[in-house]
Amino acid sequence: MDTHNVQRLEALLETVQRPSRYTGGEVNAIVKEWKEGRTTFCFAFPDTYEVAMSHLGMKVIYAAVNREDDLLCERAMMPWVDLLEGLKKEKLPLFSLESRRALSDFDCVGFTLQYEMSYTNILTMLDLGGIALESKNRAEDAPIVIAGGPCAFNPEPLHSVIDAFLLGDGETATGELLRAIGKGRKEGKTRLEILRDLAKIEGVYVPALYEIIYKEDGTLASVTPSLPEARKPIKKRLELDLDAAFFPGETPLPFTEAVHDRIVLEVMRGCTRGCRFCQAGMLYRPVRERSVEKLVELAQSLFQSTGYEEMSLSSLSTGDYTQLLPLISSLNQNFEGKMVSLSLPSLRIDNQLQDALVDTAKVKKSGLTLAPEAGTQRLRDVINKGVTEEDLMRSVSEAFEAGWSQVKLYFMIGLPTETDEDLLGIADLARKVVGAYFALPKEKRAKGLKVVVSASTFVPKPFTPFQWAAQDTLEEIKRKQSLLRSALNIRGVTFNWHDPETSFLEACFARGDRKLAMVLLRAYELGCKLDGWNEHFKYDAWMQAFSDTGVDPAFYANRVREKSELLPWEIADIGVTKAYLWLENERALRGDITPDCRAGCEGCGLRRFDGVCPV
Repeated sequence: MDTHNVQRLEALLETVQRPSRYTGGEVNAIVKEWKEGRTTFCFAFPDTYEVAMSHLGMKVIYAAVNREDDLLCERAMMPWVDLLEGLKKEKLPLFSLESRRALSDFDCVGFTLQYEMSYTNILTMLDLGGIALESKNRAEDAPIVIAGGPCAFNPEPLHSVIDAFLLGDGETATGELLRAIGKGRKEGKTRLEILRDLAKIEGVYVPALYEIIYKEDGTLASVTPSLPEARKPIKKRLELDLDAAFFPGETPLPFTEAVHDRIVLEVMRGCTRGCRFCQAGMLYRPVRERSVEKLVELAQSLFQSTGYEEMSLSSLSTGDYTQLLPLISSLNQNFEGKMVSLSLPSLRIDNQLQDALVDTAKVKKSGLTLAPEAGTQRLRDVINKGVTEEDLMRSVSEAFEAGWSQVKLYFMIGLPTETDEDLLGIADLARKVVGAYFALPKEKRAKGLKVVVSASTFVPKPFTPFQWAAQDTLEEIKRKQSLLRSALNIRGVTFNWHDPETSFLEACFARGDRKLAMVLLRAYELGCKLDGWNEHFKYDAWMQAFSDTGVDPAFYANRVREKSELLPWEIADIGVTKAYLWLENERALRGDITPDCRAGCEGCGLRRFDGVCPV
């Protein structure tokens, strides 16, 4: 921005609720010079500053790009409504935190797709940043707009908005994309020529290079590359050696409290458990672990550079990290006397729990989180959870005996084959957990019993064994929530549930095709944004957008897919095959368990990838 606009922005920031969201200049922020030959990239996070600054992927890519002399990465986040309206009124562009340049000034703008309900935020940020919403309307010198993250594995609902999608791990691949863009700009190539270059990079999908044909019934007939550079399918990128993969030793410290304000150590990537509803468990295979030595080294660097007093071990299932207890022991030894607490999200309910609880409680106790997911063993077998009621009760009893009094239990409602008996089993489990607390002698109970039961709504996701399943109708979801509210009227128990309309929209976009892009653009015209925030979610406007575009949302959310149907997301090859997912679907309907693949290969298909799952 020029000096005049900077002054106008400064005045505007004095009027907003939390100006610290937009000032930049945090400790450990990286400000690089915009100089000739340096490709400029804005990592745009489609949610608020507090959410963005909690996201590990953003921290990794930010530091990985900025360590390269020929590349530059700055950050932008979705503004809250006060600044959003102010920027519009003052005719100021959405800007990066580091240099306060408009998004339109960058060579490339990249979004992370973590959640389907953030898609209107992407349109908002592009619009505010001076970039045309659709690829076809962008000027030759406009930034190339890219996207990655888990939702990028079904890119079709954003096909007209995003120029190129990166599927898979981004530590190395992001730099490859940026260098291809920079080289193309330097050589004076057109946007189409640059996009053709990007399509040559493994893991990159450029939707403009494919022709899509539909059948009369609305299902997909064919996906055909229109240029030789366009691959089919797009094989995901993998960082096989996590010790060698880049991980930052320092990260920007937010000026305002973030959702997760602490050191985060990614101990491993991937999961072998094979829960049939879990998209991440399939997308991020194979399992790759960081060594204890590397994690302790990173922890020490991050503590020195941030001063955080809380540390979290992060993965899809931290309890499955094979060196969990040695790691906890090493971290406790290294941080003894420094009052750094350690939290363990995503714990498995198994025999390692007791030792882990004892070690992590040495500084202070945080809440214990467990995820039975279903209320009966029958349904846990359907979803392949691999957890029994005995496991759960042993775990919470051990936790209560070790001095815990706060337990969070996560469940999902609307799972395939679910009955009311399964739902009432959730209340039965909660009652037994409370009973385990009161079974202790009064003098041994920690004060303040609080059992929080959270029930999210099942959303069928691509690349899972349940990708063919229908989501319950809104009426059925609401009935089930009402049943649970009544059944969970138990002393010491708090019940939280998700808004069913949001879950319905999430299902539409999770399994959407290119027709959903019309709906998205129309919803944005009707004022939809910040859809992940209940106070701003406009369900009626969304329904009007579907009506105005002639698209039936039930076709995407409430319809069972046939085995033979060509699915929009099959453009991506995640390693796990469609045949294996269908086999798991059939096992689910029979209630058959599939063992953890660390006990022996189940033939999911990953061995087709070089260097993965050696015999």
